[in-house]
Amino acid sequence: MEKRMSDITQWIRNELYENSDEGYKDFHSSLVPGISNILGVRVPKLREIAKRAAKGDYREFIEHVDTQVYEELMLWGMILGYAKLSAEERKKELEKFIPHINNWAICDCSCATYKFMRDFPEEWMPFIKIYLASKQEYEIRFAVVCLLDFFINETYIEQVLDLLLQVHHEGYYVKMAVAWAISVCYVKFPKKTESIFEENLLDDFTHNKSIQKIRESYRVPKESKERLQKMRRK
Repeated sequence: MEKRMSDITQWIRNELYENSDEGYKDFHSSLVPGISNILGVRVPKLREIAKRAAKGDYREFIEHVDTQVYEELMLWGMILGYAKLSAEERKKELEKFIPHINNWAICDCSCATYKFMRDFPEEWMPFIKIYLASKQEYEIRFAVVCLLDFFINETYIEQVLDLLLQVHHEGYYVKMAVAWAISVCYVKFPKKTESIFEENLLDDFTHNKSIQKIRESYRVPKESKERLQKMRRK
């Protein structure tokens, strides 16, 4: 006998359909190629729903979540950031969720809610390293985005740079995440990061994309941008 759909699951689905926007759906679909079943609910609304769900019996929703629906999958990821869980409980829940990540947006928007990593970095760095060693594109991207969101600071900068240089995966969304992370490292710690370019430690794509992202930053002086531009590879 099929399990009865929980009240919170029905409430969430009602919220999603009531807040779907056809115009936004078309726009957002163009940003996430290859992903279907997008309802067109804006991220701030999804965060609002996730926060409310996290205060209720959200486990019932997770049990019934339709991972083929973009917004339901994103809510699952967000709820794990907002729910009150112990570190061990959260790790177990993330281990279930992470293999379902199938695009950059669900990865990045979910990771942004995991502020517990900033609060307890020594607890979470070993967890991130597990996924950096994965062979799956979005599992690696999950780890890289968590590094750039929560670990680029005075304590961890050398370790973060070392870990980023150890990432070797041909996936486009891995390379883009590494380039993004290195650009953030440069903005915050330019002297520690620039040697990566001077010593040619990255593949051509990531090297050039990192420089491009740095040059797009308003926080980098013009002279630094000009110096990096000369380091671009043809």
